[in-house]
Amino acid sequence: MKIKYWKPWTFVLPALVAYLIVIVAPSLYTLRLSFFSWNGIAADKKFVGIKNYTYLLTEDAVFRVALRNNILWMAGSLTVIIGLGLMFALLLNRRLKGRSVFRSIFYFPYVLSGIIVALMWTWLYHPTKGFFNVILQQIGLSQLTHPWLADPKTALAAVFVAAVWQGVGLPMVLFLAGLQSIPRDCYEAAIIDGAKPRQSFRYITIPLLSETFVVVFATTLVNAMKVYDIIYGMTAGGPAQSTQVLSSWMYYQTFKFNNIGVGSAISWVLVLITMIIIIPYVYYTNKKSHL
Repeated sequence: MKIKYWKPWTFVLPALVAYLIVIVAPSLYTLRLSFFSWNGIAADKKFVGIKNYTYLLTEDAVFRVALRNNILWMAGSLTVIIGLGLMFALLLNRRLKGRSVFRSIFYFPYVLSGIIVALMWTWLYHPTKGFFNVILQQIGLSQLTHPWLADPKTALAAVFVAAVWQGVGLPMVLFLAGLQSIPRDCYEAAIIDGAKPRQSFRYITIPLLSETFVVVFATTLVNAMKVYDIIYGMTAGGPAQSTQVLSSWMYYQTFKFNNIGVGSAISWVLVLITMIIIIPYVYYTNKKSHL
């Protein structure tokens, strides 16, 4: 009986040990550092308690901008990226000529490095030679040309458009997998009962994609909260700190300003926000699916 009980753990143990060493231990060490004032070089660390957290919440204006940008980025990702991913999945789930080619085209940007995407879109947004401004000039709308990445009012939105282009492929593929697992009998029965396409989508497609929505929501949320490379590659947090997010400001505080404690505190704020949103959502959806 004892051997039977411990046998499953022998298979789990290697992955568990790797997880503890690579994820848990560094995370706990970072949590510890968030209670100290340290420049990363000095031998001694000064214990300051929650001072780093209170500093972020009460004195650091850039942190508040970064937090707001992260919330906006998260809201946009959960609506625009998931919405477009579902729409493309529904279109490409139909029997279309060359749909495999279209699936590859829509998914291809996701496999590109964020820095590559950032460089591509930086050129597209170039004030004088960029694709968008040149097209506007060619069609007689020169008054609409704009330094998209140099204006604090448009920079974040411009970067988000590039992120949508790159990120929509993942939810599309996940939704496609979910749609292809739905039995055709359900739709055929609905047609016989006189259901319209909109009713089939509402009462068949959406409920049967509930487990897929859990995965898509969780992955999209995590990607939105930890966004860094495309923002750093396109604007480096500028202009005037208008595109800073928590990950980029954590990098600046930790490696540019040598405020290890403050940077560690930002990382744990990021972790806590993500956990506060994801854990209740996954718990609720799993509980609902088992009713």
